[in-house]
Amino acid sequence: MSIEEHREDFARYKRDVKKEGKPFFPYAVFHDTVMSLVVVGVIIGLAALWFFTSGEEAGDAGVLGPRYQIEADPGSTQFVPRPDWYFFFLFYLLRIFKWPESVILGTIGIPTIALILLMVVPFIDRRRERRLLRRPVAMAASVLVIASLGILTYKGATAKEGSAGAEEEIPAWIEEGNLVANAEDVLVTDPDAAALGADPADAGALVEEGAELLVQAGCLNCHVYRDAGAQNLGAPDLSDEGNLERGLAWQIGHLKEPAEFNPGSLMPSFATLTDEQLLRLSVFLEASRE
Repeated sequence: MSIEEHREDFARYKRDVKKEGKPFFPYAVFHDTVMSLVVVGVIIGLAALWFFTSGEEAGDAGVLGPRYQIEADPGSTQFVPRPDWYFFFLFYLLRIFKWPESVILGTIGIPTIALILLMVVPFIDRRRERRLLRRPVAMAASVLVIASLGILTYKGATAKEGSAGAEEEIPAWIEEGNLVANAEDVLVTDPDAAALGADPADAGALVEEGAELLVQAGCLNCHVYRDAGAQNLGAPDLSDEGNLERGLAWQIGHLKEPAEFNPGSLMPSFATLTDEQLLRLSVFLEASRE
């Protein structure tokens, strides 16, 4: 077949496509299949490059970085799981919409509404015009969506965890909150203090060790204490927990079995802590008064 015949066939094909359209099968199906295979191949290639060029030891980096930085510690109480980067926007929405009033709206309602709008766009906008400058509404919506996702993703990626830097604030908590004097008063007036083995003379050590436990046990991942922590799942602010005057025995029992003392509580049990640790943490909480 000559070059002229090829050109005529191609021109005829273009006229037919313009006049009658192009069937989804096999043209679009073939193109999508080829592109999907290319994407999957790139992902597999990058994964293989990362795996085979990195070492088995922690921090032993290859072309695309190390397999892991540090070994997993099953005894850690401070680790806070974080989502992959493409879910950071949803991760940050949990900080904007508070439990339980509006968290469903932020995490399920808004993404679902956005997905439904995206699905119905082809059925609503059926104009032939595709030039961007003549589609101001579509352009504005696209820019707004991209900007929103970008900002939320950045905020989610840079959000500090509840316990980050909190241990450095412990001396200020004790001094500004007058916690040692408050703890001495609690240990003198609480009827269960003596039975629990708490001595008013040890108030300073109990308060300091209790504050360290508050940070180390991961309490600030859900609670707020002064300016530290992140309030999640409706967990109360612990800055003035002592004002409620629940008592040391109540605090210890609640830490062991939260649901028994507060029905419906989502707080996990801290029964793995020793009796001495529970006492220190309870003294710190009861001394926290404003």
